Amino acid sequence: MSVYDFKKEYKSLYNPKRTPDIIDVPKMKFFMVEGSGDPNTSDSYKEAVEILYGLSYTIKMSKKNDTQPKGYFDFVVPPLEGLWWFDEDHFNGEVKDRKDEFIWIMMIRQPDFVNAEVFESVKKVLSKKKPELDLSRARLEEHIEGLCAQIMHIGPYDDEPATVDKLEKHITDKGYKTLMNGLRQHHEIYLSDPRKTAPEKLKTIIRHPIVKK
Repeated sequence: MSVYDFKKEYKSLYNPKRTPDIIDVPKMKFFMVEGSGDPNTSDSYKEAVEILYGLSYTIKMSKKNDTQPKGYFDFVVPPLEGLWWFDEDHFNGEVKDRKDEFIWIMMIRQPDFVNAEVFESVKKVLSKKKPELDLSRARLEEHIEGLCAQIMHIGPYDDEPATVDKLEKHITDKGYKTLMNGLRQHHEIYLSDPRKTAPEKLKTIIRHPIVKK
């Protein structure tokens, strides 16, 4: 049996071009962990990522024991994603000297069979393996991002402002405007592992929520 890969099944969401495009993002389920601070130095951020991958792989690997949830199918764990903003203004790609001010929600998409019962079950399993993790930080949430503009950014994260400028120009030219509120924020999807990928080759999807002017 083939392993289900969200990136291959939803190419419009996970394989955009380096030129901006308008898309309508459907409802999806995510494990989410919220926090603040510089992701390069924050212990809170490090723990958030460990929690998300720990929960996601606990579900995936349930195929090897008798704890498979109802409706389970084998899947490739989707990429890490992040929503980013500042307390008093929106994130526009320019973060020089402001990374300590970040508020973020890190998240990983989950299959539809993951419900509240499954979530509580995998937290119990992970808590036994990783008792040092504060799993109370995690939540399962459905999110409808809706109408967005997105673009593929290739290169270091600190070089994103130019890509964001290109995205924002496209939004304006097409008769839309960026509107960030709630869970509709500056959104990044990380297709590359920064531990294994040269900075100039990093692939990051950048997505902004939009409305008609």
